[in-house]
Amino acid sequence: MRILFVCTGNICRSPMGERLTRAFLDDTLGASAAVVGTSSAGTHAVVGSGMEPSSARVLAGLGGDPAGFTAQQLTGDLVDAADLTLTMTRRHRRSALKLAPRAMFRTYTLREAAELLEGVDLRALPPVGALDERAKALVAALGAQRATRRLAERESDDVVDPMGHAATVHQEVGDQIFGALIPLLQALCGTSAEAPVDLADTQVGTARNLPPVPARPPVPARALPAASR
Repeated sequence: MRILFVCTGNICRSPMGERLTRAFLDDTLGASAAVVGTSSAGTHAVVGSGMEPSSARVLAGLGGDPAGFTAQQLTGDLVDAADLTLTMTRRHRRSALKLAPRAMFRTYTLREAAELLEGVDLRALPPVGALDERAKALVAALGAQRATRRLAERESDDVVDPMGHAATVHQEVGDQIFGALIPLLQALCGTSAEAPVDLADTQVGTARNLPPVPARPPVPARALPAASR
């Protein structure tokens, strides 16, 4: 199973998604987490750069590790190889699908996937012991839910770009990514809904003593810049 995160420069949003996912899976699944690969890329990547400092601090505060990160450009091969691609905006999703059109039913915005998850019967998924099969079944279930969404719901699918904005905006964006991502990872690991994972028992979220969160927590729109289209 390979999970790919996509944003614009690959130095703020998508690295947060990648490194939070790695931390959560490693903490929750231990050695079994090795079957899930994580990566990220940018549609206009600052190739070779590390994470933007404000986003790196937010990531560390949420329990992820920014050390050693290097930005890379999004390619069709990366999208084709991914079993699940999670983009930060609808424009990023379109860019990914332009490179790899056959990946349509494996490519979502992060917030779109979080909302689609609400309609998935997690009890019908394969057991966590068959993690690769469970992951692919979860992606297929998200695809089955996509046709049920209303157009109005799609307008809130974007995670805005904090680049060039105050540290508080990076924090709000990090919280938004965290809130959408963790329920998806809980569903993958079999720790959601009926038995939510206690983040206090993991490194993810402990730095800020964060409790388990809903899929789409409110983020004050007035504090955030317009999303990068």
